[in-house]
Amino acid sequence: MKQLDVVVAIVSYKSASLTIDCLQSIVPERAMGRIHIRAIVVDNASGDSSAIAEAIAANSWSPWVTLIQAPRNGGFAYGNNLAIQQAYQRGPPDYFHLLNPDTVIRPGAISALAFFLEDHPKVGIAGSSFENLDRTDWPIAFRFPSILSEVDSALEFGLVTRLLRRWVVPVHMTKIDQPIDWVSGASMMVRREVFDAIGGFDEGFFLYFEETDFCRRANCAGFSTWYIPESRVMHIAGQSTRLAECKTAPKRLPAYWFESRRRYFIAARGPRYAAAVDILTLAAYILGACKRLVQRRTERATPYFFWDLLRYSALWPKNRRMAAVGRSASYKFYPTNQKK
Repeated sequence: MKQLDVVVAIVSYKSASLTIDCLQSIVPERAMGRIHIRAIVVDNASGDSSAIAEAIAANSWSPWVTLIQAPRNGGFAYGNNLAIQQAYQRGPPDYFHLLNPDTVIRPGAISALAFFLEDHPKVGIAGSSFENLDRTDWPIAFRFPSILSEVDSALEFGLVTRLLRRWVVPVHMTKIDQPIDWVSGASMMVRREVFDAIGGFDEGFFLYFEETDFCRRANCAGFSTWYIPESRVMHIAGQSTRLAECKTAPKRLPAYWFESRRRYFIAARGPRYAAAVDILTLAAYILGACKRLVQRRTERATPYFFWDLLRYSALWPKNRRMAAVGRSASYKFYPTNQKK
């Protein structure tokens, strides 16, 4: 049997020290020799690529680590597309492992994903289980967002959440392999044939929803996504996500979060559905705000959420046009791709 070839793609932005630690955590698994691992690091024009280059030279990693300096900061999708395109030009691997720079892989994490995909040829994407910096578990994967999940999130009402639990996006996973709609791009392995079939990530997403959209497109092409708990990855930022946030007050969401959300719903279900989602979400948010006011828990509200959602909503024709621009243009990167 030939040795499986895996390319690890790491997109870094002002995270040189974390990226170096992430690469260091891959070294022991490379030494195991179970699979052939090479890495491509993309610095998204952050200005600190020299530190990564120095670490590659100092540790003699150049035979297996390639550093790309991106001309601009185009976001997660853009950076990963650069890495994947580079891998295709050098000879496409069997699998691509997308890995955040703020992660440390535990022994066997990469092999577990690769061997699972090798044993299940109809599965296109496999995701890891996560642990926080203090080694507590963060076993979360996700359902695709929908009109019902958005209403539940805006209301923040326990009874409604229980009634709509089949549609709530975050899913607390068990310790067995299982299918799921989408997994975090912080540690996500993709079969090469998925990229052959659907192309790269949609670069219209700067941050957020890009892996959700990618898993959705893969699902439409017949590739399922699975959660593999044997693959364990420590994710530093996992502690500060909205899902894990419980002691600190929510912060205002950036504009690109709303833009990515809008783009996802338009791409997945069309502009009318996206507009309907926004109408019901805004109405649900008003009800939720009234509940929080009565309970004197207004500090739990995301600042300016209502007005930001309204501003970037698919209700406005200008926003619908903006979301449609380039929807398929960024998928056609690789020699083996055909335009869908």
